[in-house]
Amino acid sequence: MIKFPSELTIAQVDMYRLEIQPIIDENTTIKIDDSNLSRIDTIGVQFILAVITYILAQGKELEWESTSRILHESIQQLGINEAILMEYLPD
Repeated sequence: MIKFPSELTIAQVDMYRLEIQPIIDENTTIKIDDSNLSRIDTIGVQFILAVITYILAQGKELEWESTSRILHESIQQLGINEAILMEYLPD
């Protein structure tokens, strides 16, 4: 399971990428938990989009029922209408 940290900003993305790469590589179904996420910046949103794109490009199954309001609000503020990400976020 990929459990996003409470902060996913430019300062954490590179280190966190190294942490989750083995999880993606070693599993056929990837579960994502964003319930701890309380702060995210533009780089963090781009990182999440890249993670989702990578998981799906590998032909793996993604299980993610997003509960993070901060992520949803950040997506709206950035004006991102990326269908691959929006399908997992609450209305």
